[in-house]
Amino acid sequence: MPTHLLTGAGSGIGAALAQRLIERGDEVWLLARDAARAAQLRRLHPAVQTLVGDLANPAKLSWALGHQTLPLRLDSLLHVAGVVELGPVADTPVKVWQDTLAANLVAPAELTRLLMPQLRQARGHVVFVNSGAGLAAHAEWGSYAASKFGLRALADALRAEEQPNGIRVTTVYPGRTATPMQQKVHQQEGKEYDPSRWIAPESVATAILTALDLPRDATLTDLTVRPGL
Repeated sequence: MPTHLLTGAGSGIGAALAQRLIERGDEVWLLARDAARAAQLRRLHPAVQTLVGDLANPAKLSWALGHQTLPLRLDSLLHVAGVVELGPVADTPVKVWQDTLAANLVAPAELTRLLMPQLRQARGHVVFVNSGAGLAAHAEWGSYAASKFGLRALADALRAEEQPNGIRVTTVYPGRTATPMQQKVHQQEGKEYDPSRWIAPESVATAILTALDLPRDATLTDLTVRPGL
């Protein structure tokens, strides 16, 4: 039975992906920011196991995980969680830069480092859910795009380093997806939010599962998902 660890499973793409993995009988571990959130996730998905670690504070992840029982092996580590705060570079305070980079870039790097023994044991797969903003930066998306450009570099470096250990690395670049984060973006943009215009989270989950299920003779390194016509 494959074993997976997900971040961001509370809503959106992460929730859809967790549900799909549970339905097919895989062993699923979910990372929660605190004990209350972990209990909430277990009530929502009774079959899962949870770990507690705050991605907003990556410097404490090592301590947090060091006090918990971890899976012995990981067939995949799925980085889905993320934060966004729009605004012109001229008006973006340092705290927004620090918070965005911590959650979107430093935390995935640190979590991957801490779980590398389990990934190497299973010759596992690391998936980074990036964004179209990781391919092109637009006005008022500076801090978010910078974090996602960095995430792309992290994935590329990790792939080159861990290929000899049999670890596969995939970056998924979804376009606008109908999630609570997208609703927040629309509010910041001053636009009406119509989820029917955007990709369903389940569709992105399908793309991720396609990468995970690919036979070991091949790797989907970069996968772009865009809203349909």
